[in-house]
Amino acid sequence: MNSSELLTINCMRVLGMEAIEKAKSGHPGIVMGAAPMAYELFAKHLKHNPKNAKWIDRDRFVLSAGHGSMLMYSLLHLFGYGLKIEDIKQFRQFGSLTPGHPEFNHTVGIDASTGPLGQGFANAVGMAMAEAHLADKFNTEDMKIIDHYSYALCGDGCMMEGISYEAASLAGTLGLGKLIVLYDSNNITIEGNTDFAFTENVRQRFEAMNWQTLFVEDGNDIDAIGKAIEEAKKEKNKPTLIEIKTVIGYGSPNKAGSESSHGAPLGEEEVKLTKANLGWKYDESFVVPEEVKENMEKVQAELVSKAEKWEKLFDEYKVKYPELYAELEKWLSDDFDAELLEDDSFWLNEGDMATRDCSGKILNKIAEIRPNLFGGSADLASSNKSEMVGRDYFSKENRSGSNMHFGIRELAMTAIANGLYYHGGVRPYIATFFVFSDYMKPALRVSAISGLPIVSILTHDSIGVGEDGPTHQPIEQLSAFRSTPNFNVWRPCDINESAAAWYSAMTEKSTPSGLVFTRQKTKNLGIDGRNALKGGYVVRKSFKETPDVILIATGSEVGLAYDAYDVLKEKGISAQVVSMPCVEVFEKQEDSYKESVIPSNVEKRVVIEASFDMSWYRYAGNKGVVIGMTEFGQSAPFSVLFEHYGFTVDNVVEKTMELVNR
Repeated sequence: MNSSELLTINCMRVLGMEAIEKAKSGHPGIVMGAAPMAYELFAKHLKHNPKNAKWIDRDRFVLSAGHGSMLMYSLLHLFGYGLKIEDIKQFRQFGSLTPGHPEFNHTVGIDASTGPLGQGFANAVGMAMAEAHLADKFNTEDMKIIDHYSYALCGDGCMMEGISYEAASLAGTLGLGKLIVLYDSNNITIEGNTDFAFTENVRQRFEAMNWQTLFVEDGNDIDAIGKAIEEAKKEKNKPTLIEIKTVIGYGSPNKAGSESSHGAPLGEEEVKLTKANLGWKYDESFVVPEEVKENMEKVQAELVSKAEKWEKLFDEYKVKYPELYAELEKWLSDDFDAELLEDDSFWLNEGDMATRDCSGKILNKIAEIRPNLFGGSADLASSNKSEMVGRDYFSKENRSGSNMHFGIRELAMTAIANGLYYHGGVRPYIATFFVFSDYMKPALRVSAISGLPIVSILTHDSIGVGEDGPTHQPIEQLSAFRSTPNFNVWRPCDINESAAAWYSAMTEKSTPSGLVFTRQKTKNLGIDGRNALKGGYVVRKSFKETPDVILIATGSEVGLAYDAYDVLKEKGISAQVVSMPCVEVFEKQEDSYKESVIPSNVEKRVVIEASFDMSWYRYAGNKGVVIGMTEFGQSAPFSVLFEHYGFTVDNVVEKTMELVNR
C-alpha cells in the first residue's frame, strides 16, 4: 500500500464518520473497518465504468451489509459516479441521494437495495446465475461480451441469517465460479461480541456447501486482500468466500473493536481523536485532499480505458453477429409486451379448470414469446404448474437452461429472483404454495420498494387446499399482500382472468405481482379476459337501472356470485355481479369507470372471498356484509369446508336477502 492509497482509504473512513456524525445517525464501524477491502476491490479488481454505471458487462457489487451505506457512498463519490460532497453531507436526510440504506434506481452506482441482512448475499447469487445464463446464450468462441463477476460484501449479521445459507447452498450446488463474497469478519454485532450467539466456523460451513474459502488475517493488508481476490478468480467451478478479519471502527481510540462503534455516531470528540489517530491533517470537515483526487483520477482513467476496450469489442460483435446482437438488445430491453396483447391465441377460452392449470397453460404461451423468461419453483413445479415445457433446467452442467430448481428455499428463491432482475437481461418468475408466501414476503417487500416486476405464482389459494389443513390453508395472506404498497395481487376466477393476470404482470415495469391460483376447479365465465385488465369489472349487469345489491367476489368465489345472480333474479332481486381480480389495478382506474362498476348510490353490497375479511370493508361499506374467513380452516375435503364456512350459492343468496330486506 502506498501513501496515496492509505490516504484515500482514510478519506473514505473520515467521510463516513463525518457524514454519520452530521446526521446523528448511522453505522460508522463497518465503514472504518471495511474501507481497505472496498477500496482494493473497486480500484484494482472490480470491472466497472464510472462514466456508464449501467454497463452490461460490468462486475456487479452488492453491499449486503447495507447498514454500511456510507462506505458505498464514499466509494461512489471518490470513484466519480456523480455523487457530490453535498450529497454526502445530506446523508440520511429527506429526499437525498444518500439514504440510510442503499436503494436501487435511486442513487447512480447502486446495483441492489439492501438492508435486511442476508438478502444482498442472495441477490448476488441471482446476479451470478444471470451472468452465466447470458454468457452461455450470447458469447461466441471468439467474443466473450458477457464475462463478469458478481461480488457481495457481507458481515457477521449476514452470516447469521438463514437466507445466506439457503442461497449459499444453492450457489455451491450450481458451481457459480464467478461469485465472490467478501466476508467482513469482525466478531461484533449491536449487542456485543458474536460469541454470545455465533460460534461456528463459517469457512468450514461454506466448504461443506462446495465453496472455495480463503482467509485474510489483516483487513488493512490490501495486498493480501488483492491476492485473495485474484486467487478466487482462478476457481472456475466453485463460488468463493474470502473471510477478512477486520476491526470494527478501526482508528477510533476508544471505540474500535467495540459494539459502541457499530450502530451509532462516534461523537464529536471521538471523531477528533480518530482523525488524529489516523494521521488526518485536515481541520475542515468533508475534505478530499488533492493527493486523493489525483490518485482517483488515475484509477478512474484506467477503469474507463478498460471499458472502452470492451465497447470496441462489442462494436465488432454487432457487425459479425448481427442476429445475436439484435436478440441481446431485446433481452436487455425486455421488449416483448405488444406481442402478447395482439396474439388472440393468448386469450384462451377453455372449460372449467383449476386456475393453477390455467396459469400453467398461459405461462407456456408466454414462454413461446419471451425467450428471456427464467424461473421455477421451490420444489413444487408439478403442483404449481410452473415448468416451461420443452426448456432445459439451469444447472452446473447446463447454463442454457431457463427452468430452475430452487429447492425448498422460498426466501432465498425470492431474493435470488430480485438479483436476476437487478442484473438485467432475464425476466424472472418464481412459484410456491400461497401459504408459504410468508417465507417470501421480506424479499417481495424489497421487490416492491425497488420497483422490480417479479412475478410470483402462488397456488393452493384458500381453504380449497382441503385435507392438508390449517397449516397449509392461506387465510390472512391476501390481506397482508394487499397492504403492501406497489404490489399487485391478482386472484383470477378462470382461464380468461388468468390470462389478464399474467399479461398485467408481464407488462409491468416497476411493480411486482402475486398471481394467486386455486387447487380446485373453477367456473369458466366465458368472458374475454381483456375485460379484466382494469382490475375489476361487471360480469353480470343488473336488470334494473339501479341494482338492488352489488355482489363482489374474487377467484373461485366469483362462480358463486355468478350463479347466485339467477336465484336472486327469480326472487325479484336485481344484483350487479362484479369480479375484482386485482384491487390495486382497479384503484388506478378513472373515477367514472369505478363508479360504473360499483355505483356509490348502491350501498347494499356483499363481498365473497375465502380469506380473512379485513381488506374488503372499504368496498362493503357500513351497510354491506363480507362472507369471508375469520378463523383458520380445518382438515377436510374442500367441498366440505366450503359448505361449512358458507361459501355456497345458498349462503350467498341467504346473506344477500337478509341485507336487502333490512
